[in-house]
Amino acid sequence: MSEDRHTALNDTTPFNALALENQLCFSLYAASKEIIKQYKPLLAPLHITYTQYLVMLVLWEHDDLSVKELGSHLCLDSGTLTPVLKKLQDKQLLDRIRDQRDERSVVISLTDEGRALQSKAADIPKKLLALFPLTATEAATLQMLAGKLVQGSSDI
Repeated sequence: MSEDRHTALNDTTPFNALALENQLCFSLYAASKEIIKQYKPLLAPLHITYTQYLVMLVLWEHDDLSVKELGSHLCLDSGTLTPVLKKLQDKQLLDRIRDQRDERSVVISLTDEGRALQSKAADIPKKLLALFPLTATEAATLQMLAGKLVQGSSDI
């Protein structure tokens, strides 16, 4: 984009700061919806939803987490996370066990089936990236910039 973003190409129409296409939030929202939509057929063979996939990604990296710790990784509260965890437990992919040191806390652990699902999901990130018109460098830059936005907002 040119240095002077406040005028249109013909220099007679002022920049409309309230136009939907000029909203960073809408671009991120629409992109997020599209990405999540593209996950659906990739996750269908695993019989899990996108949110369940995110939970599994965290547990494959950090098994035996409290619900609070898991929620922190995913930016989800326990009220949102609990039904997702219940469904994954019903699928026998994880166990929810009360922490013996603190009865109020529930520890989430992968089952053998949950661990085995990791190898079946291994190609999903690569398959997803192939669906979008981004180079590997562009994808890495986009991920870095999105992370910067998330980190910056948590510092406020």
